[in-house]
Amino acid sequence: STHEITLFPYTTLFRSVNNAMNRAAKTEMKTMIKKFDAAVVAGEGVEAAYKTAIKTIDQGVAKGILHKNAAARKKSQLTKKLNAAQ
Repeated sequence: STHEITLFPYTTLFRSVNNAMNRAAKTEMKTMIKKFDAAVVAGEGVEAAYKTAIKTIDQGVAKGILHKNAAARKKSQLTKKLNAAQ
């Protein structure tokens, strides 16, 4: 329809902006998980890194980047690593 044609540039821009924001948030989440893994190996700052990683995972769920079950699985994996490190 003509309505779709007139909105096309806007929707394309909107999608690309959303895509970039989602990618940035997902990258941030992965980075925090890697920092937690590094803290576990180093043996320092594990608790703080754990809290930060869990927080970013929860934020990912809130933003719709990560499914709640996938988030629960990731958090469970991190908790197991935390418990093994203590």
